[in-house]
Amino acid sequence: MRAHAARAPLAADEVTIREPSALQIVVRVLACGVCRTDLHVVDGELPDIPYPVVPGHEIVGRVTQVGRGVSRFRVGDRVGVPWLAETCGTCRYCRAGLENLCDRARFTGYTLDGGFAEYAVADSRYCCVIPERYSDAQAAPLLCAGLIGYRAYRAAGEGTLGLYGFGAAAHLLAQVARAEGRQVFAFTRPGDLPGQQFARELGAAWAGGSDQLPPEPLDAAIIFAAVGELVPAALAAARKGGRIVCAGIHMSDIPSFPYRLLWGERRIASIANLTRADAAEFMQVAAAVPLHPSIETFPLSAANEALQRLRTGALQGAAVLVPSQAG
Repeated sequence: MRAHAARAPLAADEVTIREPSALQIVVRVLACGVCRTDLHVVDGELPDIPYPVVPGHEIVGRVTQVGRGVSRFRVGDRVGVPWLAETCGTCRYCRAGLENLCDRARFTGYTLDGGFAEYAVADSRYCCVIPERYSDAQAAPLLCAGLIGYRAYRAAGEGTLGLYGFGAAAHLLAQVARAEGRQVFAFTRPGDLPGQQFARELGAAWAGGSDQLPPEPLDAAIIFAAVGELVPAALAAARKGGRIVCAGIHMSDIPSFPYRLLWGERRIASIANLTRADAAEFMQVAAAVPLHPSIETFPLSAANEALQRLRTGALQGAAVLVPSQAG
């Protein structure tokens, strides 16, 4: 299912599976999560999108071919293919252990073809092992909602945590936070009572609209929704010294706000991509904490429907595409 132009429906195309080059693997896609970043690709909201491109960067697959030099995986292994697809290894960021900021990084489902397909090709060095406790469809959201969400979670630090936009990432991170004994406050679209109930079922101490204040000031907040207006809202909900983490790759413009909201050593930060170390650490967490991903599966041919459901907020948890050949 390929995007040929911005804001155009994905098209069902037949393309040749290319042979893996050195260090690459070919995977038969078993499941691929649908992420808000896929919407940004489909809607043309990211720079330099190389249309036509296959979206999808939460890939769970089974290795069918290995290229020269591959040592981590064998044919038949189940692997996860995440957002970060390649880095240069030589820029100042790579040398400093910040490969998520690499000047020449490439990304699955954005600058390289992704997993809205029956097969995908990936660099084996950037793939990860998935805990056995999760089915293919359950594991798919772990590959971005989990991985990048966890990077944002660590950046938020300790204490009470607000989650703005209770979707695929927030519903996983709420479970991690509760397992660590943290108090979670969930913010949904105003009036989204089912979403608020869903958050409470996952252990949120309070759930309300993003236009509301929580019952107590937040130590930290993570903004998953791509809505710039939520930044001053989160600042208003945070205590002095509070941390606001913007976790998306794209966000609408942040409106001006009075300095008093930032004063008191409150901080705003963004999260960009992930590192392989993030993936290894989060998969250890996912192996230890019995997460319960809330998923709704769609056949690969219904990718446009899944994207529209995500766009309108008509999902609880994550949408996952399952190619018919995967069973």
